Amino acid sequence: MYIWPILALIFAFLEAMAVFRSLQKLEYVAKPAVMICLFIWLYTSTSLQGNALWFGLGILLSLVGDVLLMLSPGRFFLLGLVAFLIAHIFYITGFRDALTFTNVWSLILLVIIAINVSRLIRRIVVAMRAKGEGRLVLPVVIYGTVISVMLYAAISTIYDPSWTISAVLFVSLGAFLFVASDVILAWNKFVSPVKNGRVWNIVLYHLGQIGLITGAISHFA
Repeated sequence: MYIWPILALIFAFLEAMAVFRSLQKLEYVAKPAVMICLFIWLYTSTSLQGNALWFGLGILLSLVGDVLLMLSPGRFFLLGLVAFLIAHIFYITGFRDALTFTNVWSLILLVIIAINVSRLIRRIVVAMRAKGEGRLVLPVVIYGTVISVMLYAAISTIYDPSWTISAVLFVSLGAFLFVASDVILAWNKFVSPVKNGRVWNIVLYHLGQIGLITGAISHFA
């Protein structure tokens, strides 16, 4: 059964190499292969029962977003953004049980995430308008809000006694890396070039997805 996460890591490495070396043909194989391996791993481990189903749907929508952005990151950027937006909504739904556990610390966590994400979004939006990308401002703001909720939902598993510490760590780190990946993507695209930005974006993205699914399998299997 562990063949699937191992293959996912191998393809993630190959994808990073493909981006770094501009090997388009390898990228067309490796990038979707990562999410396909994660989906098969999730399916064989959980049969997509209960809330695991939402993580399966999140993987599939992420796969759609991957393909769209891989084929044409400029032309299909908005469609890819929508696909990932829906994927995050699915992930949030998968964490919905953890969201019922609220206390003072969870509220503090929510405020911290909200303040930091809003600052990042504000900086990116200013750069977008300066570059004449005003039509994308609303979709980007909505996406940034939703992914911040996903991050909060993932970390909120720490308050749910049914989640083990290892599962909490995997989904929390996975969600954080996913957010970091998108920040690099947006900064590189709208604000200013990031050295090896595309490589860092894809590495953090795949590690984030692997972390999320590893934690979900650890919890739901």
